Amino acid sequence: MTNSIEDLAEAEVILVVGSNTTEQHPIIGERILSAVRRGTQLIVIDPRAIHLTRFARVHLRPRPGTEVAYLNGLANVIISEGLQDDAFIASRTEGFEEFREAVAGYTPEKVEEITGIPASNLIEAARLYGGAGRATIVYCMGITQHVAGTDNVLAVANLALLTGNVGRPGTGVNPLRGQNNVQGACDMGGLPDVFTAYQRVDDEEAARKFEAAWGVEGLSRKPGLTVVEMMEAAATGRLRALYIMGENPMLSDPDVNHVREALSRLDFLAVADIMENETLRHAHVVLPAASFAEKEGTITSTERRVQRFRRAIEPVGEARPDWGIVCELARRMGASGFDFASPEEVFEEIRKVTPSYAGITYRRLGTRGLQWPCPFEDHPGTPILHVEGFPIGKGRFTPVAYRPPAEEPDEEHPFILTTGRILFQYHTGTMTRRSPSLAKEADRPFVEVNPEDAAELAIADGERVVVASRRGSVEVEAKVTERVGRGVVFMPFHFAEAAANALTIAALDPVAKIPELKVCAVKIHGVRS
Repeated sequence: MTNSIEDLAEAEVILVVGSNTTEQHPIIGERILSAVRRGTQLIVIDPRAIHLTRFARVHLRPRPGTEVAYLNGLANVIISEGLQDDAFIASRTEGFEEFREAVAGYTPEKVEEITGIPASNLIEAARLYGGAGRATIVYCMGITQHVAGTDNVLAVANLALLTGNVGRPGTGVNPLRGQNNVQGACDMGGLPDVFTAYQRVDDEEAARKFEAAWGVEGLSRKPGLTVVEMMEAAATGRLRALYIMGENPMLSDPDVNHVREALSRLDFLAVADIMENETLRHAHVVLPAASFAEKEGTITSTERRVQRFRRAIEPVGEARPDWGIVCELARRMGASGFDFASPEEVFEEIRKVTPSYAGITYRRLGTRGLQWPCPFEDHPGTPILHVEGFPIGKGRFTPVAYRPPAEEPDEEHPFILTTGRILFQYHTGTMTRRSPSLAKEADRPFVEVNPEDAAELAIADGERVVVASRRGSVEVEAKVTERVGRGVVFMPFHFAEAAANALTIAALDPVAKIPELKVCAVKIHGVRS
């Protein structure tokens, strides 16, 4: 996030795109609703009529997978009506003329043809966002989990640059992370191509710095594999062993039938987790991990806030904290440099090799934490990024062109399936599905179907149906609802007994390598058909 969560209160307009915020990030969702109650205007772009749309001044309802088209369309209207921030563009950006040319063809009428968004609604949203003195964008995996996910994010950034909505309170580009320490995991190099703080492994200077810090030679300069690429490598025999910690790819990854096959071909699979799940059942060795209440350390939240958490109880049974398990494994494999005595000692090493964390100490974190970058110990942290300028100098407009999803509906599979979360279950349900109170609210899988589609298929609300793609099929209950538009169906992915990801496609964004979990083609029929 360029800005802070509390900063949402400063916005005149909030544009929420690809985020079912009140269900996926309910605390932030409540902050958005609080701002709306105080007069902030809300634009929601989502294929479904989510809870936030009840409070929106404008709801744009695109076909899934058409994000670049409507984002370019918003830019087209803003430029054609002279709503762009010319002073900001001139002083703080580059590449505007090329961008102007790139979006010229995305007229409201053309965008309506591609996306299904009425031209008048697109124009209204563009005027609202472009005409605001302070406007902020909030987005989530409805933007990123596409084969064009990188282009989608660039298109979002283009909108902020175009309107000068960067570096001030109530503005910015604010992605919401999918879990409580995703930001911290990425900051710590939990990606295949970077060290901490996004220092690239193929950058010679960065690699030498880490070799010196760790007292080693010959660190690989070659980026590794992403999760989906690992599964493909396992399936073809190029990857022979895998260590999985706190992850359940047998439910969270696309095309889980392929994931099952890939895991079965491994020579060795070790899983460290706190509870049994679908992936753990394939493991040769299970290592009992400690829960959040049994360990100490730091978490970095979606707003770049580094916060301490403290142990409430001692680890139960043989459970150990993740850092302890990793260090013990490393020592038994003959590695040096893993003799840490506490999470604070680990954090001290983080500070030494991570410029954006260099000024953060356990003593300074207190109960509220600090937002990076915090480069030295007297630095107060950074609530808003890019106030004076950008790390690269001037902000760069990046023209992007619409390209269709990897798989579109056809005669055999006429519906678009999109997936997501619901309020009462979390991710793969490893923890939440053990809660009786949550089960009372949502205890079984379902598929949302538009009433007109349901009538044509002769499907009644509550009826058992089969949803099938080219990769698999599941049997679920149909929920006939106008929350989804015609030709679109929605399934939550929490339920192992009818895994939505048995249907999804493993097509990847060519840059970020994220899978297209939000769009695939399916067919539906009653169980008796």
